[in-house]
Amino acid sequence: MRLFLDIVLAITSVVLILSVLLHRAKGGGLSSLFGGGVQSSLSGSSVVEKNLDRITIVVGLVWIIAIVGVGLEIKFS
Repeated sequence: MRLFLDIVLAITSVVLILSVLLHRAKGGGLSSLFGGGVQSSLSGSSVVEKNLDRITIVVGLVWIIAIVGVGLEIKFS
């Protein structure tokens, strides 16, 4: 069980990092410092952003569940 949770944690960590990096900048922050402040009209549709938001939330929840599972496995083993 611990090996499974470790694998799920590693995969969801990578997917979570990639999905956060795929989000469009919504003003300010470090992305505008490096030239990301210029908005393009071809940067994507709102449907894609909504789906990416949903995927990020679901992967984040799975990541949190995997962390809690690993913690409980360590505590009770």
